[in-house]
Amino acid sequence: MTTVAAHVVLALLTVIILAGVWHLGADLRQILAAAGAAVLLHVGAVVVRRRPWVGYAIGALAMLVQVTTPFLGWSPSMLPSAVCFPLMLWRLTSLVSVSSSVAALAVAVLGVVLTELVAWARLPPDVSGWTLLGEGGLLMLVVGGVWLSALLVRRRHEAGRRAESERLAAAVADERAGIRRDLHDVIAHTVTVMVARIEAAAVTTADPATRRELGDIAETGRDAHQGLRAMLATLGPATVAPRAGSRPGKVPISLDALPDLVASAASPLHAVTFTEAGERRPLSLSAEVAAVRTVQEGVTNALRHLEPPVEVAVRLRWTPAEVVVEVRDDGGKALRETGGQGTGLMGIEERVRTAGGALSIDDGDDGWVLRARLPTKEGA
Repeated sequence: MTTVAAHVVLALLTVIILAGVWHLGADLRQILAAAGAAVLLHVGAVVVRRRPWVGYAIGALAMLVQVTTPFLGWSPSMLPSAVCFPLMLWRLTSLVSVSSSVAALAVAVLGVVLTELVAWARLPPDVSGWTLLGEGGLLMLVVGGVWLSALLVRRRHEAGRRAESERLAAAVADERAGIRRDLHDVIAHTVTVMVARIEAAAVTTADPATRRELGDIAETGRDAHQGLRAMLATLGPATVAPRAGSRPGKVPISLDALPDLVASAASPLHAVTFTEAGERRPLSLSAEVAAVRTVQEGVTNALRHLEPPVEVAVRLRWTPAEVVVEVRDDGGKALRETGGQGTGLMGIEERVRTAGGALSIDDGDDGWVLRARLPTKEGA
């Protein structure tokens, strides 16, 4: 609506000026040529919105007609409808490439030079040339200012779009990382414990058919675990740091859940124990999540990588400054072929580091030790 009103106002002012010039004795052909050029300017300003170069070409042609129309004593390029041309330059600059907009600017500058050369050739002897210099300088400022302003506005919009795109990409990456962490820390752990308990049941049962069936179920569980790892790989790296207030708290995580978590992993072939020494101190949310996930990862790795029977000891040792989370296994009967290493430890290391702690993995003579040192709120 604002654009339509602007066109109407400019057209009415142009009609009024041309009527006045006609009344002062201008030739009818000159009036019609200027009016036709004004109409082309308005048409070009409308067309440039959908077809930038076509609209701009129409506007440039209209300005050429106005410039070459022989109006003595004034420049027809100063008609109100001529305002449409810099508006077309603005629109074109905002739509085409920078190199193309430079070409459009060159056309406009050439038009200003041509305008002043024609006006100089028609300059009456009693009129100073400084008038044309002032008019040309003003036109150059208008053309250059419009082009530069349009370019700056365009770059600001492009920067805003890039920032929004990056924000969306970061949100998607954070969501994917959160899904990956939850799948790895919860589902993968549960599947591993399930397979371990099925294997233990297969060993203890006396019925050969039941033993074979349970063995097949355990093998299916291991295949499911491998498939889950492959799916986790498609969700991206595990080294994305959890942000404050984001997904780690979605699954209920608490140190109070550790005894049940450890007990659920135990079976006749997997002796998993939990001990806690020292006075419990308050932890930050990220440190508490890191502690629980360290236990999950340590127990899961022991059950998945070691042939039973396996003994796993989970210990928490508290001091005023830190809590030491330790998962120690006895090496089991032998190492099991699991099809390569996963990325769970990298995720745990990132969690521990984000919480301000440190993670270490020791390969001793009697098994592996996964140890995380996490600061308490008193020691942070």
